Amino acid sequence: MNLANLRNRLLISMLLGIVVFAGLLAYGDFKEVATSFEEFKWWLFPLILLVTSGNYLLRFVKWEYYLAQIGVTGLKRSDSFLIYFSGLGMTVTPGKVGEWLKSYLLREMHGTPLTRSAPILLAERLTDSLALLIICAFGVIAFATNTWPIVVVIAVGSAVAIGVSRHRPTSHGIIRFLGRFPLLQRFTGHFEEFYESTYTLMEPRGLVLMTVLSVASWFFEVLAYYLTLIGLGVDGGTDTMLKAAFILPISTLAAALSFMPGGLLVAEIGITGLSRRLLDLSKTTATVGTVIVRLATLWFGVILGLIAFAYLARRLGNQGITLDPHDTTLPAPADPAA
Repeated sequence: MNLANLRNRLLISMLLGIVVFAGLLAYGDFKEVATSFEEFKWWLFPLILLVTSGNYLLRFVKWEYYLAQIGVTGLKRSDSFLIYFSGLGMTVTPGKVGEWLKSYLLREMHGTPLTRSAPILLAERLTDSLALLIICAFGVIAFATNTWPIVVVIAVGSAVAIGVSRHRPTSHGIIRFLGRFPLLQRFTGHFEEFYESTYTLMEPRGLVLMTVLSVASWFFEVLAYYLTLIGLGVDGGTDTMLKAAFILPISTLAAALSFMPGGLLVAEIGITGLSRRLLDLSKTTATVGTVIVRLATLWFGVILGLIAFAYLARRLGNQGITLDPHDTTLPAPADPAA
């Protein structure tokens, strides 16, 4: 993987996003959707973006915690902030492979080996999955939907990942097995360093703390969806909040299993379909709600990330540091579905 390929994948994903939105608008009927957009309480949209920003800031706190856990010191907070937000710009790449850009930038700016920092992304995805499971678990029972297989798959996968990462004999056995293959023998040392960072990041206390933090950060996204529903004229209250706290997380989890970049199409179908079923919304209203919340919770972050990366690349250029677009040391994700 290199930066040039990453850019191409990002462009393809953006085109896919446009196609998905076009399909959604067609489903909701262009004319009726336009009317519904006009009736939306747009004074709420800045608040929705502000709430979404709360999610990004809490996730940055998690990033900082993990950097400390793997022994990264001397990195300016402002540089860490730009590195983290640059990764947000790549969340729509297939399998979120672009988020590994953070490890590349961390190496270029701080010298941290890719194999030491790359496990951070796995820890982030794992704690995010656990947080989403916690938020939507009650809804699976309360709303009697057929989405429980998604919860089971994510829960079992998370348990296996934690168990293997914390059981040294099993992990070292896997590394030795991989080392038997001629093409992988020279990477054994890298696998060892990758595992040691993973073992550190998966320690029980940190896992619990970061999962709790993830619950808080994802609740900001739930709140953004709740405010979107209010803007569409849905009555507020506990019932609407509980349904929002189920619809958005379960759709996000389903999207995570889809391998689609940014969960495109799967998340949109999930949010629209469940909104119609649980909130009794018309297809037009459900469509508009999905478009608005995805703009606020996905594409807003992508835009912020691209701005951060552009600024960071220019600043590094002024310092005489050039990011090589053909550098093939960008790692590929070990678990693209996470």
